[in-house]
Amino acid sequence: MQSVVDKINNWIIKVPNEFSGMSELEVSQRPMPNKWSKKEILGHLCDSAINNLERFIKIQYEEQPFALTPYNQDQWVDIQHYQDISIEEIINLWCGLNKKIIKIIAKTPYEKLAYQCDIGNNQMKTLEWLIQDYLEHMEHHLKNQVFN
Repeated sequence: MQSVVDKINNWIIKVPNEFSGMSELEVSQRPMPNKWSKKEILGHLCDSAINNLERFIKIQYEEQPFALTPYNQDQWVDIQHYQDISIEEIINLWCGLNKKIIKIIAKTPYEKLAYQCDIGNNQMKTLEWLIQDYLEHMEHHLKNQVFN
């Protein structure tokens, strides 16, 4: 898990630096009417952090297997109006949430990484898989849609 922690820490440094070089137009412009702007993508990653932080905590003490509750990511982004919030506010939220996630990951006992969760469609995954998937999801958006 140290590799995941290190990679998230690197993103916590890189994301504010990369956004500081972008104009308001660049971070607010939607590539297509039905696609998210860079601000909304980072907002989506905040929502992912909120939902996964809760999961990373609950999986450690709830009855096994822990059933993940899905969330409607488009509704989360829309209702929170990330497009109308300053990029600095979104960056601060994203960094703060990921610093908390790092602390949870770092303090998770090794044996709990094998705890099972039901991700839907009769698929069982471990907490370790879920943590790695969180990072992969983050990196997918950052590398392919924000900093491409």
